[in-house]
Amino acid sequence: MSETTAAETTAEGGHGAVPTGPEIPSGAEPTRATARRDWPLYECFVRGKRGLNHVHVGSLHAPDDEMAVHAARDLFTRRNEGVSIWVVRASDITASSPDEKDPMFAPAGDKVYRHPTFYEIPENVPHI
Repeated sequence: MSETTAAETTAEGGHGAVPTGPEIPSGAEPTRATARRDWPLYECFVRGKRGLNHVHVGSLHAPDDEMAVHAARDLFTRRNEGVSIWVVRASDITASSPDEKDPMFAPAGDKVYRHPTFYEIPENVPHI
């Protein structure tokens, strides 16, 4: 390995490798740029004017929750398309792993009463 220590990464939350530590040359003091890398990662959600739910629009790093809301507003609602913004620290999100999809979602398959297969829909009923 070189004189620079590699940043550790984690894949918690199912969103890929996220740096958990800065890449600092050995014996060097952290600079302002490396200090920014230490800011927590936030996942951002925006509800549009005509939307009923919040949609994930991206991620950003910010020093605190309030700055994350302001940064999300500046980044993701520049064209006045949002009415509500949620920001959540990525470290606070717990997600299932795509590798565990079969054990996680298989129990719903044996509950056939949850599927509308026991009756026929009349032809005069639109949009079903």
